[in-house]
Amino acid sequence: MPSYTAPTKDIQYVLHDVLNISGSDIPGYGDLEPEFTEAILDAAGQLASEVIAPLNAVGDKEGCTFENGVITTPTGFKAAFEQMKEGGWTGLDLPEEFGGQGMPYVIGTAVGELFSGANQAFTMYQGLTHGAVSAILVHGTDAQKATYVPKMTSCEWTGTMNLTEPHCGTDLGLMRTKAEPNADGSFKISGQKIFISAGDHDMSDNVIHLVLAKIAGGPEGIKGVSLFIVPKFKVNDDGSVGAPNGVSVGSIEEKMGIHGNSTCVMNYDEAEGYLLGEEHKGMRAMFTMMNEARLGVGMQGLAQAEAAYQNAVIYAKDRLQGRAVTGVANPDGPADPLIVHPDIRRNLMDQKSFIEGARAFMLWGAQLIDAGHKSGDKDAEGLVSLMTPVLKGFLTDKGYEATVNAQQVYGGHGYIEEWGMSQFTRDARITQIYEGANGVQALDLVGRKLAQDSGKHVMAFFDLVKTFCKDNSNEGMSDFVEPLKGASKDLQGASMFFMQHGMKNPNAALAGSYDFMHLFGYTCLGLMWGRMAKVSLAALANGTDDPEFHKTKLATARFYMARQLPMTGTLLKRIESGADTVMALDAESF
Repeated sequence: MPSYTAPTKDIQYVLHDVLNISGSDIPGYGDLEPEFTEAILDAAGQLASEVIAPLNAVGDKEGCTFENGVITTPTGFKAAFEQMKEGGWTGLDLPEEFGGQGMPYVIGTAVGELFSGANQAFTMYQGLTHGAVSAILVHGTDAQKATYVPKMTSCEWTGTMNLTEPHCGTDLGLMRTKAEPNADGSFKISGQKIFISAGDHDMSDNVIHLVLAKIAGGPEGIKGVSLFIVPKFKVNDDGSVGAPNGVSVGSIEEKMGIHGNSTCVMNYDEAEGYLLGEEHKGMRAMFTMMNEARLGVGMQGLAQAEAAYQNAVIYAKDRLQGRAVTGVANPDGPADPLIVHPDIRRNLMDQKSFIEGARAFMLWGAQLIDAGHKSGDKDAEGLVSLMTPVLKGFLTDKGYEATVNAQQVYGGHGYIEEWGMSQFTRDARITQIYEGANGVQALDLVGRKLAQDSGKHVMAFFDLVKTFCKDNSNEGMSDFVEPLKGASKDLQGASMFFMQHGMKNPNAALAGSYDFMHLFGYTCLGLMWGRMAKVSLAALANGTDDPEFHKTKLATARFYMARQLPMTGTLLKRIESGADTVMALDAESF
C-alpha cells in the first residue's frame, strides 16, 4: 500500500524563505512566525499521514454504499472525520465569530494540500463545506449566517454546491430546476442535479445544499439563475435539526476515482429553500464559491502528484533492474536500482520540478487572495483572478501527467491495483474536469480574463517578471533569468497574436486558448523557480544549516529552466498557427 509523508519542510521553505509571510503587512500575517506555522503543519501532517492516508486505499476499494435511502461512507471515514472536527481543522481559516480559528487563507491552503495528498476523496467533504460557507458569508443575510455558518464551520453540518443537471453542464443557462415563491418568503425548489460531490453521507447531522434554480418569470438563460440554501433537514427556530425537507438521493454515481466521496444524483421535490443573495444574481454568489474551489482543485492536482511522486521515488531506489551504463552501482546485488538510469531520473525530475514549482505558485496565489480580502488590495485581487484559470487548469493537467509518470516508474506493477499507484491517477483525473473543465478554464482566461480592466492585470504580470529579471541580472542568476526572459517574451507574443487576430477571427484566439493557458502556467512556474533560486543562492552564500536542501533546489531549478521552460516556444508556435488547421474539417468529416 502506498505511503504518504507530509512535505512540511518544503511548505515552510515557500512560506517563509520565498514568500516571507511573517514579514508581510497583510493583516494576520504578522502572527505567522516560522515556529508557529511549523507547529500547525506538523500537527496537520501527523493527522494526514497517520489517520487519513491509511484510509485512502480503503475508500477506493469500498466506496460509499447506498441502501434504503441511506449513504454509508467507507470504513474508518466517520471516526477520522470526528478527529478532523475535534482538532478544529475544518474551520482553520474561517472567522472566529462563527467558531473558526481566523487564520489567513494561505495557511488553510497549505494544510489543505496535506489533507488532499493523504486522501482526496475524504478531504472533499470538508472542502466543499468550506466553499459553501464562503458563499454564505459573502452573500447571506445576518440570519442566514447565524443559522448555518457556525455548524458548517465545525462540520457538524456539511455543505455542497448544486449546479449540473442531466442535460446541461457548463451551459447553466439551460437548467430546468425551478423555484416557486411561497407566501413566507421561502421558495419551493423542484428539479434534479447530478454529479453532486458529498451530496449525502453519514458523517454530519445535516447537509446544506446551495442550489442554482430559476424563479418563474425571470430573465432567460444565465441571467435568470438564482442561488438557494436548501437544507436536507429543515432547521427549527432554536437552530436544531427539524423535519426532513423535500430532498432525496436518487443514486450514487459510479466513477473512475474518488470512490470514497459520495457523488450523488440529488432530487428536489418542492423542497423548502431560501434565496441566497439577490434574485437572478445566482451566478455572482456561486462564483464566490467557484473561484475558491478552482484554486482548491489546482491544489488537488498538485497534492496527488506529490503523493504519487513520493512512492515512485521509494520504488526507484528499491527496485533492482539492469546495470548503470557508466558502471556497476550496486556490486553486492544482482542489478542496480532503477534510479541509476537516466530516463528514470528524467521522469522523476519532471515530477519534482513541477511539484515544487506548483507549490510555490499555489501558495503565492493564496497570498494574493489574502491581500485582496484582508488588505483590500485590488491589484492583488485582479492578478489572482487572472491566474485562477491557470492555477486550476495547468496544475491539474500537469498534476495528472505527473501521476501517470509516477506509475511509469513502476513498470507493470504501476498497472496492478495491489501497488496502489493507479488510484492517484484515477483520483487526479477528475481535477481536470470538475469546477469547470480545463478547456473552459482556457476559454475564460483568453476570452475574459486577458482583457479584464483593459488588460491591466496581464500587463502587471509582465511587469512583475520584467522587474524580477532586471533586479536579478547578476551573473549567479543568469541560469534562471535568461530562460525566464525568453518565456515571458513568448507569453507576450501570444498575447499580441490574440490582440491582432482575435477580434476579426475569434476562432484564431480560441483555438490557441488551451496552449496559452499552459504557456502561462510554464511561465508562472518559471517565475517561482527564479524566486526560489534567488533564495537558495543567498542561503548558500550566507551560510545555512542545510546546504544540501538548497543545492537540491538549485539543481531542480536548473532542470526546470533547461528542460521544461523551453515548452513555451513550442506553445507559441502552435498558437501562431491560428485556427485554419483546427477548423478545416466539416463536422461530418470527423
